[in-house]
Order: sequence, then C-alpha cells, then structure tokens
Amino acid sequence: MHPARLLLALLAILVIAMSASASPAAVQAPSGLHAFLFRADEPTRHEFARTPSFAWAPVAGATGYEFQLATSDSFRENGLVYESTNLKTPVVSVMLTLPWITGSPYSLYARVRATFPKSVSPWGTPFGFNMRQPETPKPLPSFAGLLRWTPVEGAEGYEVWLIDVNKTVVVYTNVLDEREFYTFHQSAPWTSKVRWRIRTWRSDPRDENVGGRKNEVPAASHGPWSPVYESTNPAFDTGTIKLVGTVSDVIAKGANADPAHRLMPAFVFTGNKGYDGKDAELFRVYVFTDRDCINRVFTGAVSGGPAYSARPYGPLALPRSSAALGSVRGQYLGDGDQGTTYASDGEQVTPNESLPKPKLTTSLPSTKVDVPAPPSDGGGSGSGDRGSGSGSSGSGSTGTVEFLKVEGDWGAPIDLWDTNWPQGGYYWTVVPVEAVSPTTLSTTTAQAADIGATAITVGATGGFASGDVVAIGNTTNSETLTVTGVNGNTLTLATATKQGHGAGEPVVRSSGNLIYRDLELPQEVCASGRVMRFGKSSEPTLVSAGAPFASGLSPKGRLTSAASSASSFYGAPLIAWTPALGADAYHVQWSKTRNPFRPVSVNWKDKGEAPGFLTFGTSAVLPLSPRTWYYRVRGISFHLPTNAQYMGWSDPARIVVARPTYRVGGR
Repeated sequence: MHPARLLLALLAILVIAMSASASPAAVQAPSGLHAFLFRADEPTRHEFARTPSFAWAPVAGATGYEFQLATSDSFRENGLVYESTNLKTPVVSVMLTLPWITGSPYSLYARVRATFPKSVSPWGTPFGFNMRQPETPKPLPSFAGLLRWTPVEGAEGYEVWLIDVNKTVVVYTNVLDEREFYTFHQSAPWTSKVRWRIRTWRSDPRDENVGGRKNEVPAASHGPWSPVYESTNPAFDTGTIKLVGTVSDVIAKGANADPAHRLMPAFVFTGNKGYDGKDAELFRVYVFTDRDCINRVFTGAVSGGPAYSARPYGPLALPRSSAALGSVRGQYLGDGDQGTTYASDGEQVTPNESLPKPKLTTSLPSTKVDVPAPPSDGGGSGSGDRGSGSGSSGSGSTGTVEFLKVEGDWGAPIDLWDTNWPQGGYYWTVVPVEAVSPTTLSTTTAQAADIGATAITVGATGGFASGDVVAIGNTTNSETLTVTGVNGNTLTLATATKQGHGAGEPVVRSSGNLIYRDLELPQEVCASGRVMRFGKSSEPTLVSAGAPFASGLSPKGRLTSAASSASSFYGAPLIAWTPALGADAYHVQWSKTRNPFRPVSVNWKDKGEAPGFLTFGTSAVLPLSPRTWYYRVRGISFHLPTNAQYMGWSDPARIVVARPTYRVGGR
C-alpha cells in the first residue's frame, strides 16, 4: 500500500476508535437508582409522605452525575420537577416540597446518568414512586372540651371542620379546644356532642438554593377529609377549679417522670369556682417559667371551656355590651377581637393569639470566609472546611445570608420554646374571668388640644379602653366623645374635638364597652397549689442503634450507608434525620470538635458566608473535607416570637470523611 494511503487508513481507524470511546453508548449507565428516607440501604419502597432522597450504584471512572425528577417517565421538559447537573457522589437530597400525587403505577420518576471528562453515559432506568399522605388523622383518647388526633407524617398542620358550627380552624398541633361550644353556654344541649372532620395541611415553601419546582406543578395545601367523627363530653363540672394536665402527642400530669411534649399542648382543668366559691363561666390560662408564676411567657385567650389550646389565627370575638352578651347565649361566637382584657390587678393583658405575626427565620448571620462551597444538594467540588472553625469568630458579621423563601400568613406566635426537661420546664395555671361594665374613671389632659384634635394626651390611661365614652373639659367647654384607641398616654377619639382644651382639664369616663377581667392573681393561686409543671422538647434524631443516618461513596468507591459512627465516606456524604414535630424548617451545622461544638462557616456561592445552612427538607449533603466531623440539627418553629424561633439541638453525630483509595476518571 502507498505510504500516504496507509497513513490515511491509520488516521481513520484512530478517529473511529476515539469516537467510540467518547460515545455515550460506550460507557455504563448508572444502575440501582432508588429513593429512601434515612439510609440508602433501607428496603426499597415506592410510596412516601415527604420528599425522599435518592442513591444509585457508582459508575467506574465517572467524574460526576446528573439527576432529573419528572412527572412522567418520558422526562419531557414541561414535566421536569427538579434537576441537578453537578453531583460528585451517588446521592442527592431533593430540597423541594413534592406534591402529594399518585399515578398508575407511579406519578413521579427519577433518573440519573454519569458524566466523564469528554462524555456522558446514557440515562439509567427510571425509578418510579408516588407521594401520598399515609392516612387521615384519627381520634385519640382525650378530655372534656378537647379534640385530639394522631399526628401524621408529612403534615405541618391540620384543618378541623366543626360541622355543627359550620367553621374550619387551622392549627399546628394535634389538639383543638371546643371553645365555640362552651363559651356562654355550658349546658348539655350545646356541649354533649361535637361532630368534626379533619384533614392535613402543609405549606409550599421554597429553598433559595433551588427555587421552586421547575414545571411549577402545584403542591396541594391539604390532604383528603377524614370521615365524620363524633366526640362526646360529660356534664360540665361545677366544682372548685382543679388542674388535670397538659395534652398533645403525650399526656402529662405534672410529674418529672412525665414525657415532654413535642407539640404545643392543650391545658385541661375541671370546675368553675375560684377560691371565693363564686361561679365563673370564662377562664384564662397562663404559662410561666417559675414556680412563683411571676415570669409570664404565654397568655391564653378568654374562653368558656374546660380545656384550652392556642390557635394561630385569633380568639373568639367577645361581646362588647350587655345587650350583645345576652344575645350570644343563643349562638356560636365567631372569631375576632376580644377587646381590652385585664389581670386581676388592673394590668392590661393581650393573649398570644392576638399578637402580631412574627418575622420568620429564613436567614443566618453572615460571617467572613474565603473559599466557596457547593450547594447542599451535593453539587460542586469544594470543601466544607472553611475559615477559622467558628461562625461567630474571625472578621465578624457582615449581614445575613438568605436560605429560605416563605410566603403567606403563619399566624400569631402561639408556641413555646423547647426546655431541657425535666431539669427545665414550664408552670401553668388557670384563673376565672368575668365580664364587667366599666366604672367611672377620671384623669386629666396632660397637654393642650386644639379644636379639631383627634387624639388627646392625658396624665394616665390605665383602665381606659376602646369604646369608652368620655367627657372632656370644664363646665364651659365640656364635650362628650368616644375613645377608639389607647396608646401610651394618648387616647384616640372617634370624632374630632369641637372645643379647645388646655392642660389639666378633667377627662371622665361615663360609660363604655364591657371589659373582661381576671378574678384571681396567678401569683396567689400558684402559691395556694393550683399550678402544674410540664416540659416541651422536640429534637431531630440523627442516629439509630449508634449509626448515623448517613449514606454516600465509600473510600473504595462503593455506595454505602454508615454501620457505626466509625464508618467513613469519600466526598460529600448525605445525612438524614427524623422530623421534629412542630418544626417548619431546620438548621444544620458541623464542627471539627464535639465539645466544644464550634460551627464551621461556609461560603454559599453568591449568597454569603454563614455557619451551616437552613433547609425545609429532612436530609442534606454536607460539603466536608477529609477528617472527622461532628454535625447537629435543630428545628425552627415559625410560631415562636421574632428572633427566637429555634428549637432544641440534636445531640451531635460523628461522621468521618476519608481520602479515596481508588482513582477517578481513569487518572
């Protein structure tokens, strides 16, 4: 053969060989793709109540993986729900709320392919699964005046339909008091039977690292309605008030051996007589941090039943006049303002249910570090070993780093913080309340007010309330006006003044709306023994039988799950945790030491630097460098006050990231 022709033939053979080596058909597709909640080695299942994680067998020589989630096994663009294109290990945490959706046989499909320096593999066999509420809530044993049901996995709250009242109520715990049935009518025809239905409720939040579902398929905010349940109540107890206990997922009666509540509890009591022996038809619950009932941390709404559980969207609207009080004895009260209510000593008190909604925790304080880290679904190749090892040291805070996006109205701050039970806990009591017509009350103007003023400054506003009718001025310039608001030393008026008024002129209340006043001081009833202790604690669990819920790539290049705290991983491991009841989101941190635990700061791409991250999910891929690490997780309750929404930390779990004992990509 001519030398030139021989050279051309050899070049052609070489080109064909190179093309074949770069063809997707020449490399192996990933196999063994499956979904799981805690560990990659758990039995395969195809139905989940909350978003699962995914794992697959690693492919020899692969430098990374691409993952897709869709609503059909054809994976058309308009069906894609989620995708990640830069995974470094054969695990992925999908940080989305997947909709409850079922199909025949499946409604959601996942697939994965391997990436190489100059090629990609074919897509592997899709894995199909359904998202489904496991069951509707079912009634649990309870007490007079209280509905109680089984908590449901994947639910953030519950919508209860009070059939005879024709009303629905949303709560974030597993109890609901029957205030509509008892308030101003405690006889058997009103209270003996309560018919109700219930369905789960959940939000559709967004992770700032991921955004929403790619095709915007909606995630339903509720599950199916339960059958009609009927609860019965005994005759209303008319004895002396006695505390029974606190009720939620557990029942506690004041003993140190009682379990702590994981959800905000209801408060149950019997009787309607205070220590003076007089009958009462209204009651209020208080919660304190001390046995003397001085440091109040929770104020209940005024209610008429023998049980009280806080509601996030407001109390019953109490009647404001004697005529209205008479009429409501023949009807169910609706929700609304309770007006001005007072403690026994005249202190104005506002129930937690009526407080402004808190600012939600969606960010972490920023700290300065230098090296960027990957997103927490497992993409990128950076290390989690950033900065000095403490999120609060170094150059200091430079603002906040946003992780979560939350929309909608989450209601008033009606939750309580976790306690170190039984060493720490709360003390609660209940006091009777009465409706009274306001008596004559006098003060004086503190500043001059011109004609046309819509507010006046007075020497003292204690006892004044919206709806009060007041006479302002001396004999020559007296006028009668109605108060619409009280703020500090200022009375806001319904209409403008028609007279000018100087400082020191009398302001006299002649009449006004009904006010609701406690008949006893918590300090005194607690001292007399009407007080009970309880604890609250809801922490995620990171381990089972000593082994962390962790999965990833082993140092030998195999998919593995931790068998003990000594198990090691190559690259970023995926960790999981049990949901904390009452948590709406989670905060994840890691440290080089267990004690003291010093959270390491991470640069989250263009977001900024922060000690750990926030997520709505119950799993995450940690960007860790080779060494021994300790990580911990705590819940966030959006129903706690602003800047104080963190729940208790889990115990730190140990995890080891080792260097590989195999080669990647043929190098």
